[in-house]
Amino acid sequence: MIRMTYVTITYNAADVLQRTLDSVLSQDYPEIVHLIIDGASTDATLQMVNAYIQQSNAAENGHRIQVTSEPDNGIYDAMNKGLRSLDGDYVCFLNAGDFLPASDTVSRIVEKIDQSQLPAVLYGDTDIVDGEGRFLHHRRLAPPEHLTWKSFRQGMLVCHQAFYARTDFAIATPYDMQYRYSADVDWCIRVMKAAAKEHIPLLNLKMVVANYTEEGQTTRHHRESLWERYHVMERHYGRVQTFLLHVWFAIRSLFK
Repeated sequence: MIRMTYVTITYNAADVLQRTLDSVLSQDYPEIVHLIIDGASTDATLQMVNAYIQQSNAAENGHRIQVTSEPDNGIYDAMNKGLRSLDGDYVCFLNAGDFLPASDTVSRIVEKIDQSQLPAVLYGDTDIVDGEGRFLHHRRLAPPEHLTWKSFRQGMLVCHQAFYARTDFAIATPYDMQYRYSADVDWCIRVMKAAAKEHIPLLNLKMVVANYTEEGQTTRHHRESLWERYHVMERHYGRVQTFLLHVWFAIRSLFK
């Protein structure tokens, strides 16, 4: 069976973590590994995680949970720790506060995969929720029918939480620590570039695969995040093309 690994990064996340844990616990698919990479939380995060482990063991759902808790150098350093601990066929970063939409989400994802050639990336849609986990709206940027690494010239069309990377590509592509807020954009592009180089397809799941909590690090540091994303685009698409695209974005926004 295809094994899915979810990596959840936490640091003093007790206010929002429970819905993330509950959504993974409720999955009816057995081959799930849940890596929780904690940055030495001082609140109730680890107590919640311990209770989650006990619930999962009691449920005998086949899930495996691994926890590390130690200081780190930020979210992308923690994500790299997760990459170094990967197990299974695909990895998805499901951070504290974000959650899977239904108990059969993983089962439905796996049903869509052609196991004769595992796609390099599985990608789907995202719904935006508030701080209480209540639906707000569908994500404004939607995945294209056929995603390529060039698609992100139009923005991050697939949310990080809705991007499942095959583990061999993920492990070979650590997050670039020069970025503080937008290494996830750069990571997705580099994973897709590697897939294109090897002519491995990407699979559009055509379903909502993640509920994303609107408030996050990039929301709190919106201007810095946008500036970093501009530099990520320059890196992958070139300075002139990136500049002209942003001029076009600005002109288009005036007529909306």
